[in-house]
Parts: sequence; C-alpha cells; structure tokens
Amino acid sequence: MLSPSLEDYLEELYRFSLTTPTVRVTDLSTKLHVKLPSVTKALHRLKDLNYIKYEPYGEIELTEMGRDKGTFLVKRNKLLLEFLTLICSDCNVEAEAEAMEHYLCAATIAAIDNLVAFARSRPEWYGQFLQYLGQTSESELTPPKA
Repeated sequence: MLSPSLEDYLEELYRFSLTTPTVRVTDLSTKLHVKLPSVTKALHRLKDLNYIKYEPYGEIELTEMGRDKGTFLVKRNKLLLEFLTLICSDCNVEAEAEAMEHYLCAATIAAIDNLVAFARSRPEWYGQFLQYLGQTSESELTPPKA
C-alpha cells in the first residue's frame, strides 16, 4: 500500500507521462514543491514497489502497474473534484479533494462515484438540490463536470 506522499508522487508522474516523453527529478521537485533529495527517496521507494523504472540521473518510466495505479489516482482526484463541485462545497475544491483522496476507502470512493453518476443522469434531481440550497437558476440545472 502506498503512503499519501508516494501516491502524490505517482499521480504526478502519471500526469507528466501524459504530456511529456521524459520526466526528470527536477520536474517532480518543482511540481510538488519538495527538495530534490525527497524526490529521489520517493522514487527509490516507488522503484522498490515496482511502480517505476528509475536509475539515478536517468529518466523515470512507469511500469504497467505504475500506469494502472496512476490512472486510478487521477480518476479518483477528478471524481472528488466533481463531487465537491456537485455538492456546492464552499471551499478550495482542489485542496479539499487532495486532502480527502488519501483517506477514503474504496467503498466510499465507489459510493461517491455512484452518487455523482446518479446526479449526472438526473438533472431534474440536481435542480431540486440546487433549489433546496437556494442556488438555482435555469442555466444551473445540469450537474457540473470536473
């Protein structure tokens, strides 16, 4: 099982892999606002757990297991962003999703996914929810997508 910190590294590695052919230690350091030695330590742990292929001063490559886990981590983050937006949470949605994602069990994530899918498929229900909150207009009757 990955720690929240290692999940963050793997999630960002996966995001980088979608847009750039090469990911370097400095890319992660900059993106996650951590020092280079911290990145190197995390990369060694991810390598030991078979999520990445990595040699010091070399490129970082996701293994199939790393890509699968990275896909899950990104989808989970998007789901939580959509959920928080859907429920009209008055917070920093990105920070809140980041805080939530590491501490919810798979069953809770699945339940949230079901609720979001239900809301998406029933705009009339979502409109009623917004009316209940006193936040509706005709243009807001469709559930937002993250």
